[in-house]
Amino acid sequence: MIISLDGVAPEAVVERHLSHLVSDRISASPDIRGGQMAANAALNAFDVTGYAAKRNQVLPQSARGASRLSPYIRHGLLPLREVWKAAVGPSADVSKFRDELLWQEYSRHLYARVGMSLHDNLRFEVPWSGDFTPEAWPREMACVNWAISSLETDGWLVNQTRMWLASQYTVRSGAGWVAGQEYFHQHLLDGSRAANLLGWQWTVGAGSGKPYGFARWQVEKRAPKLCMACPLNCKCPIQNFPEDSDPRPVAEPDPRLMRDDDLARTRGPATVVDRSTPRSVVLTVESLGDDDPALVAHPQLPVIFVFDEPALQKLKLSSKRLVFFVETLQDLAERREVIVHLGDPRKITPGLDAAITWAPVPSFAKYATTAAQMHPWPWLAEPHAGSVKSFSAWRQKLTQPKSS
Repeated sequence: MIISLDGVAPEAVVERHLSHLVSDRISASPDIRGGQMAANAALNAFDVTGYAAKRNQVLPQSARGASRLSPYIRHGLLPLREVWKAAVGPSADVSKFRDELLWQEYSRHLYARVGMSLHDNLRFEVPWSGDFTPEAWPREMACVNWAISSLETDGWLVNQTRMWLASQYTVRSGAGWVAGQEYFHQHLLDGSRAANLLGWQWTVGAGSGKPYGFARWQVEKRAPKLCMACPLNCKCPIQNFPEDSDPRPVAEPDPRLMRDDDLARTRGPATVVDRSTPRSVVLTVESLGDDDPALVAHPQLPVIFVFDEPALQKLKLSSKRLVFFVETLQDLAERREVIVHLGDPRKITPGLDAAITWAPVPSFAKYATTAAQMHPWPWLAEPHAGSVKSFSAWRQKLTQPKSS
């Protein structure tokens, strides 16, 4: 089925064509809108000055130092190379900000290598299975209620509050972390398997063996007004840090964490793969920006995007995420011919003779075999074959990140 984007509000497009695929009442994020123009404006407005000291500030919002660029980075509207180069300011702030960009790149390298096995324990045994347990986030706690409400309404959270919620869900409540991260993935505009899985792994201790201990101290430091207004102020359930835990190492961790015996598969094509002459360009959710390599290479060809109906049926994402995609496609349609399909990419793409940019995710296999032309992924730093068991181990063997 073809979805028309012309002259229709993005929420109306989702209501008309995609409402059976969402998990909530249809709405857009009030503060973060999709599209290349919105991404460019956000990057131009970002000032890295003060980032190191303020990136984890939660409230008041005027005191935050977080960039809010993550939704645009996640969907390729702002490639990591571009954001890396745009970081100009005090050296300490630039260094810290670029560290966070490298963390994003690390998550992509790790996910490209081991894929969905990240659902299992990475290095340490931490409870991970079980159904979603909303009671693990007690809404009578003002800090938890505010963070969950922000997630569900805005589709975005400061990293500090993501850590609060992940720690509360698993470290304090004992629920399995996979269902908690899945709820994040449903709602976050920057929701990616790579970064979301990795963030939860490390917060609950499955990656490092050191769980993040959520306590009142963090809330009073980062968002003091929440404690002041909390009905549990005088009987706070997180008054003190949780008891130290010492997760056991996984008996047989995935050997791919230590070495990569198929680096070419992890990295993807190093040069353009030509099979036939392209008649279109297909974009995926991994790369929706004007700088998509396949898009740049073929400025005159029509652009095609497929809302993957079978996958979305399973995911039941928040409508905010689909509205963000529609906003992005409508923005692109002001500069290019854009055709939007709803259906199964495996059935739609074989006859398109499309150029496409390879993406470091397992789901790209749906597009790989039938592409007429495949372009390399624009890595910030090329994957290596050494250890990815930790960020520091990965970084030791990293080549110089690219800035152009």
